[in-house]
Amino acid sequence: MNVMGRFSVPIIAAFLLMCCLAAVAEAEYLKYRDAKQPMGARIRDLLSRMTLAEKIGQMTQIERSVATPDVMKKYFIGSVLSGGGSVPAPKASPETWVNAVNEIQKAALSTRLGIPMIYGIDAVHGHNNVYNATIFPHNVGLGVTRDPVLLKKIGDATALEVRATGIPYAFAPCIAVCRDPRWGRCYESYSEDHRIVQMMTEIIPGLQGDLPADSPKGVPFVAGKNKVAACAKHFVGDGGTTNGINENNTVIDYNGLLSIHMPAYLDAIRKGVATVMVSYSSWNGKKMHANRDLVTGFLKNKLRFKGFVISDWEGIDRITSPPHANYSYSVQAGVSAGIDMVMVPYNLSEFLDDLTYQVQNNIIPMSRIDDAVRRILRVKFIMGLFDNPMADNSLANQVGSPEHRALAREAVRKSLVLLKNGKSMGKPLIPLPKKAQKILVAGSHADNMGSQCGGWTITWQGLNGNDLTIGTTILNAVKTTVHPDTQVVYNENPDANFVKSNNFAYAIVIVGEPPYAETYGDSLNLTISEPGPSTINNVCGSVKCVVVVISGRPVVIEPHVSKIDALVAAWLPGTEGQGVADLLFGDYGFTGKLARTWFRSVNQLPMNVGTHITTRSTRLGLA
Repeated sequence: MNVMGRFSVPIIAAFLLMCCLAAVAEAEYLKYRDAKQPMGARIRDLLSRMTLAEKIGQMTQIERSVATPDVMKKYFIGSVLSGGGSVPAPKASPETWVNAVNEIQKAALSTRLGIPMIYGIDAVHGHNNVYNATIFPHNVGLGVTRDPVLLKKIGDATALEVRATGIPYAFAPCIAVCRDPRWGRCYESYSEDHRIVQMMTEIIPGLQGDLPADSPKGVPFVAGKNKVAACAKHFVGDGGTTNGINENNTVIDYNGLLSIHMPAYLDAIRKGVATVMVSYSSWNGKKMHANRDLVTGFLKNKLRFKGFVISDWEGIDRITSPPHANYSYSVQAGVSAGIDMVMVPYNLSEFLDDLTYQVQNNIIPMSRIDDAVRRILRVKFIMGLFDNPMADNSLANQVGSPEHRALAREAVRKSLVLLKNGKSMGKPLIPLPKKAQKILVAGSHADNMGSQCGGWTITWQGLNGNDLTIGTTILNAVKTTVHPDTQVVYNENPDANFVKSNNFAYAIVIVGEPPYAETYGDSLNLTISEPGPSTINNVCGSVKCVVVVISGRPVVIEPHVSKIDALVAAWLPGTEGQGVADLLFGDYGFTGKLARTWFRSVNQLPMNVGTHITTRSTRLGLA
């Protein structure tokens, strides 16, 4: 007994030590961290380890300006965004962006489970918040191209520029079918014709990568570090509101909703889109952010969408009128409808408290929370965020690269529409001669990068002038295209005497709308901004002229058509104004065809393809 007693303590100690080491080894192996494990197993393992606070944190998206390291750690925040114009520094470099995103990511990774956050941004016509990025034409122009191959290339270029700044998630594309140009977001829509919008969803594999052939239906796909998660928006019917009033009510029967506004979502899901954003608008009086039948019943269950559904900015707040009038109800209605991630974006403590209370009191079942978190984790795993959460500067040279600018210039060329060419048949004005003694360039939009790019450029509403980013104005494009001996005279708003007395060979007048976004762009009259009409009268009454219209939609041009020799719709072409000059001077031919009906008078609206007979010559582009 004494011999046994002498050995018992060390043996027991050794046994306990082995048990401890085994336990430590087991604790160190986390299945969700193992990239060799199937994705489903990783999701299940991680979800089983999460507390309610960690789950709700994943469902929370906050604005960059409030995403301090302490907030990220304390609340286990799952996502951060830059709102329109929200930047780490004015004219920030790609390196500055990467550092800012990585600082937030480090905080997320330092939490107990180390779940990476996903950073999102509105990259809706290129990486439009970022200085020196390539700004492509807005969607209203891209629809004109009817060129899905071009759209895929634009998606690819945009993904590279977004990733160059450390960001893996773009709130694009907008697949709205704008049925009334009075809507301030009409330029974010490719067309009034859902078939064209469906064609343009090819931007999704450009942004995300090509879906593998064996991919299950509805499962999102993002092909690694050079691609971004995309976001089809705004589900559903955002472009069909009465009189085009933003965030308003789309009155249409179920078959109409499905046949006009829904088809592009089927294409987006078929192409593996990672996320879907819900619309502020209502369908027949029911707010989309609270519409469980469509968000859960149709999108998730019928279409088998397996990515995550995200609200719009303060989208759940706007379930009530006025917004935020009953926030606890908004939280319940929005999350119960099937929204997985809520773009809070500032008021996070109220959101977290309300949602936590509702789950703890069985108002919202834990199964709904688990569904939301499972979807969010699925996207994060699929895109490789767990395995490569930190960004680097390896893609910095992609921002505004010559290749991307050349692609944008091609997109501009293909997006222009020649609405009139010559006052009489057989006497075209375009192509303009490059060699002339003296030509006039006039108009408020001739030398204005901000108006050329439109809203959602550097800031939410866009800017006027030339200090916002790098690019080529149409005036400078004209100067570099004409013969060296041609004198180019620029006068923004000349009087008729100036025009008559200068003996110009011809004039190019560039006018249109000011920059705007969302509700600020809602318009009942759709006119060219002053002094545009007077510039047209003063110039075109005295010399042969081509008028180039820079606008986010068709505008009232009928009163001026008889004075104009040639008329070009250039939409919102972006930074590469050289694409406009390429066509004006005949280096390339016009190929663009209207993707929106051009009306004579706003009294005719709404007026869409297939619902009205065209009564004017399509050469004028006027219905």
